[in-house]
Amino acid sequence: MKVGFIGVGSMGSMLIDTLLEAKSIEEKDIVVINRTVLKAKAVQEKYPGVMIAPSIKELAETCKWIFLCVKPKDIPVLTPTITPFLTNEHVMISITSPVSVEHLEELFPCKVGRIIPSILNRAQSGSTLVSFSNRCTQEDEQEILAFISTISSPLFIDENVTRVSSDIVSCGPAFFAFMAQRFIEGAVSETPLGEKEATELTTSMLIGLGKLLEEGYYTLPTLQERVCVPGGITGVGIAHLDQLVGDGFGSLFRLTEEKFSSEKQKLVQEFQLK
Repeated sequence: MKVGFIGVGSMGSMLIDTLLEAKSIEEKDIVVINRTVLKAKAVQEKYPGVMIAPSIKELAETCKWIFLCVKPKDIPVLTPTITPFLTNEHVMISITSPVSVEHLEELFPCKVGRIIPSILNRAQSGSTLVSFSNRCTQEDEQEILAFISTISSPLFIDENVTRVSSDIVSCGPAFFAFMAQRFIEGAVSETPLGEKEATELTTSMLIGLGKLLEEGYYTLPTLQERVCVPGGITGVGIAHLDQLVGDGFGSLFRLTEEKFSSEKQKLVQEFQLK
């Protein structure tokens, strides 16, 4: 079965790279199309077996599963160009969070799903947030989940927690990378340690931390208890961090929720959805 990708920007190309690396699919079974043809050609130059569809019509006629990897604001323009070629057998899979499965059902006359990836999937790790429409059969869901499971851990989510789940899974790596970078900058500015050494040490620490949690040696609270000796250096550091952070993460989630709600409202108005 051939799989289509509409849009091969940052996330679309990342999915293709990862799926091919994991041997989840062969080059000859991937069909791509992109508004900017040069991006599609770049994918084909990297993977000669990949087909560039000459039109949306041909992509729809060739592929049963179609990954919709475009920005939410681009969906209204795309919708009328592809809907005439969709059948009950197609599964349109969006990777964007602001457009709900219910909205996708109103936009496309076929089976729909939403799979929100994370940059962590590039390492065949992390979670992918999943939800399906009622039009999808159990067989559809099982096949797509098996496909996605080759590069991530699929997690079913309800619509009311989509935003916060996406904050943690998709935005979280950027948030923690930002904090790690500031951590490095603090060490470099206040000690003789060089940036290269501080980066290597911090990267190694984060990888080791992930392995400890993944293997179940510690939970986050028990890890802190194990390292933080009363009256010791770690205890002083954590007390300071507690003062610095305060309600910072609560504020972060409030801000991202406000931004999400604002964008979603604009999309609802633009799509003229109920």
